[in-house]
Amino acid sequence: MIDRRQHLQHLAALATAAALPALAADDQDATYDQDSILKAATDFFGQTTEGLAKVVEKAFKEQGRPNAYIKGEEASAAITVGLRYGEGELLMKGGAASKVFWAGPSIGFDLGANASKVFTLVYKLPKASAIYQRFPGVDGSLYYIGGAGINYQRLNGITLAPIRLGVGLRAGASVGYLHYRREKSLNPF
Repeated sequence: MIDRRQHLQHLAALATAAALPALAADDQDATYDQDSILKAATDFFGQTTEGLAKVVEKAFKEQGRPNAYIKGEEASAAITVGLRYGEGELLMKGGAASKVFWAGPSIGFDLGANASKVFTLVYKLPKASAIYQRFPGVDGSLYYIGGAGINYQRLNGITLAPIRLGVGLRAGASVGYLHYRREKSLNPF
């Protein structure tokens, strides 16, 4: 009886070990590696900066491998109360792509205006349509000419990590949300 039980446990262990590399390979096939994200971000921003490379490295260290990204542009302004508007294209590792628009309010110790190119890393997005919702976030950033910044937005297990390179001057910290939509809207709420 003991030999048979040990034999069954051994077979179960072998089956589990055989399945683990397949799961890891599936995860790698469904997500982007750091080099391909850095190349896509560099192509999108048109330059490689030390700041961009460090921000991408930080996101990978803290969040792992994204399964999608958004490349787009946005503009924002704030005098304590702020507004942000943007548009871009969502690209999933599996090949799905869709247009996305975002807008949102913020409140905090925040002053200035900026225009940015935004490259957002997206983690654990189950399907492209799951992006269309409100993502709360805290933004603490200092924008200056050629500056880079990142913050995180999380909702229902999905994490967004916008990387911004922009021009203008905006300093401070604020809380708010971004509402991602299928269509452009001037309503930030």
